[in-house]
Amino acid sequence: QVQLVESGGGLVQAGGSLRLSCIASGRTNTFSNYAMAWLRQGPGKEREFVAAISWTNGITSYADSVKDRFTITRDNAKNTVYLQMDNLKPEDTAVYYCARGRTIVVPIRDYDYWGQGTQVTVSS
Repeated sequence: QVQLVESGGGLVQAGGSLRLSCIASGRTNTFSNYAMAWLRQGPGKEREFVAAISWTNGITSYADSVKDRFTITRDNAKNTVYLQMDNLKPEDTAVYYCARGRTIVVPIRDYDYWGQGTQVTVSS
């Protein structure tokens, strides 16, 4: 089993920054074959992909809506994935989840482990 725990959410004004963390525990020795992703679900919206990173080689992928504002990184020694969010906008308001996928781009239904989510609220 794998457990994912997010933290770092909060309330921030538009233009501000937040850094989310996702700590993985359990069978983390299997992570070298996977990618970790951040997804989000805004109020009244469907869950959507935000960013992903390969656990092995660090290759990344971003949604167009966050490219050049968000940065995903990982610390393999700490089994932790981060999402640095800069220049936040009100439309970034959502619950942010980390999840594990087979590659950096997979259908949302194919993520096999999810965290509980952390709320990010951006005020205008």
